[in-house]
Amino acid sequence: MDIFLVRMDLIEIPEIADRLAHWLAVVLHRPGLRITSTRRLTGGAIQQNWKVETIDLIGESAWLLRTDADVLVSASGSRAGEYALLKAMVKAGVKVATPRALCDSREVIGRPFFITDFVPGLATAYRLVRDDSLVPDREALTFELGQNLARLHRVLPPVAELDFLAPVESRPTLAQVLLQRAHLDEIGVADPALEWGLRWLELNAPGKERAHLVHRDFRTGNYMVHEGRLAALLDWEFAGWGNPLEDMGWFTAKCWCFGRPDRAGGVGPLASFLAGYRDEGGEAPLPEELRYWQMLAQARWAVIAHLQAHRHHSGKERSLELLLTGRIPSQLNLELLTAGGRAS
Repeated sequence: MDIFLVRMDLIEIPEIADRLAHWLAVVLHRPGLRITSTRRLTGGAIQQNWKVETIDLIGESAWLLRTDADVLVSASGSRAGEYALLKAMVKAGVKVATPRALCDSREVIGRPFFITDFVPGLATAYRLVRDDSLVPDREALTFELGQNLARLHRVLPPVAELDFLAPVESRPTLAQVLLQRAHLDEIGVADPALEWGLRWLELNAPGKERAHLVHRDFRTGNYMVHEGRLAALLDWEFAGWGNPLEDMGWFTAKCWCFGRPDRAGGVGPLASFLAGYRDEGGEAPLPEELRYWQMLAQARWAVIAHLQAHRHHSGKERSLELLLTGRIPSQLNLELLTAGGRAS
């Protein structure tokens, strides 16, 4: 895996900011543009997000710059791919930040990046789940989330602009299970409970499936809420072709309910989420049909947690957050074993 190391505060170095300002002026057709401030945003354990404020003859503007973290994760897509996905989502009617420009070179800030409009709002999961003043109408928000997920799932292969995605599998869910096992093998992690869960998921995987575009990280924390309503879906680096129920299981799994398992995604009623999905033509499952997909979510998040911890243990990216993420699989495995026992 190609790893390119760059200091996390590069955009603050004057010569880097000057190059970025010149590039923005050219690609955005904004003569005289200069950067007034840059600020790295919280979140983004796998990618970096920066708010870039500018001024020119048109006036003041705010943009989002998204680029790679210091150490790449093999499961994560490229910024060029994520940019293409955003453009496809605009066509599909999915609420996303409007993509404006892509830089696939390292000559401007030291690594590839892209620019979108800056979308105001909040994505902090624990606040959205707990603070009713931020989400005064939880039914409306979860209905919107269901609608947007259904629009996303209407995208079917082949799509020429998305030809960089991994080829369509006849059994994409089984392929996902085997991929998670391969990730564990790649970093040499021995986790018997998780291996049991992956084996159970393998044996119970659905047969031939029709592939749709799936987000693969559709959860609270990966969408922006502004004035109580959905503002934009975020973080497309794991998107690919798969079973739509994979996204629904990920969103509703206990591990992504942030202490409110009585709510879909911790944020609102499951019935509203499923109703929104049906409103845009999606075939919403019955709640009991989600169990397999919620187990897949638990197992996949456990694998990702191991991968994140490995970034720290490898010595390539020392981080207390990454180290503590490695403690998550024990609880996930307990949930996985319990759910598997009920489903057997």
